[in-house]
Amino acid sequence: MLHRKNFLFKTFLFFLSIVSLLSFPTFSYAYPVFAQQGYENPREATGRIVCANCHLAKKPVDIEIPQSVLPNTVFEAVVKIPYDLQAKQVLGNGKKGGLNVGAVLVLPDGFQLAPTERLSPELKEKVGSLAFQPYNSERKNILVIGPLPGKKYQEIVFPILSPDPTTQKGTYFLKYSFHVGGNRGRGQIYPNGSKSNNTVYSASATGKIVQISTRDKGGFEVTIESSDGSKVLDVVPPGPALIVSQGDSIKADQPLTSNPNVGGFGQADAEVVLQDPARLIGLIVFFGSIVIAQIFLVLKKKQFEKVQLAEMNF
Repeated sequence: MLHRKNFLFKTFLFFLSIVSLLSFPTFSYAYPVFAQQGYENPREATGRIVCANCHLAKKPVDIEIPQSVLPNTVFEAVVKIPYDLQAKQVLGNGKKGGLNVGAVLVLPDGFQLAPTERLSPELKEKVGSLAFQPYNSERKNILVIGPLPGKKYQEIVFPILSPDPTTQKGTYFLKYSFHVGGNRGRGQIYPNGSKSNNTVYSASATGKIVQISTRDKGGFEVTIESSDGSKVLDVVPPGPALIVSQGDSIKADQPLTSNPNVGGFGQADAEVVLQDPARLIGLIVFFGSIVIAQIFLVLKKKQFEKVQLAEMNF
């Protein structure tokens, strides 16, 4: 029953995203739900995050986390998605608009999104109204967020709660890896394999361009006549700019348009040590004993020097 409800909920989200795309074409949305529908785990065995299957351009992303954390404590994982704020991308209707950002954060088993009541006032202010969601019901340690307006959220703060190995089975005081994928802008390929209007369109045949016509809904139709007299029609959607003209000779797979994409996807890794408090106490005691020993050695040396000086004067 739970699996059925989960399937119906995901199906509802999928159709809601399609309706939103058709109803509000002036916005540039990304769809984490596409990845959630198609992949049980967003991180493949090779370490590649599946968002890269649709967002083909590579861009930088960074994550900042503490080097070590104590058990059952809340800490920040800051994901940075830099890009030029003046950049404009092609929207679904072919017009230009701002870029949106999104991220997926793969936490180690046992780590989870910190509950609201555990957040400090300072951390609540940093998180703001961001709404994080688990990747699915079985992988609550994988967090997804987006799309968000990129001008406000080039830095996304994830509040994370560390596990307590003394009460949680399967967790230990070890070093753990965090994996993050960050995206800005729209993808070049849809999950069904078809191209979006945010990519390069190429000729499907070798020949001569005999006609270029404008479509009623925007975009172009390019007619290519091959050497044997057959004709091929290539359709270019609204958005990409043509870089060819009527009468040009062209080869198969040669670009017909410029590349309108200004966004891209990137991923990064980081490590954190889940520190045992007993180890810290032992380390402090050890360092303290060394300091005390050094002090006594200095005092003993001073005492010896005084005795030696007294004997010489005597």
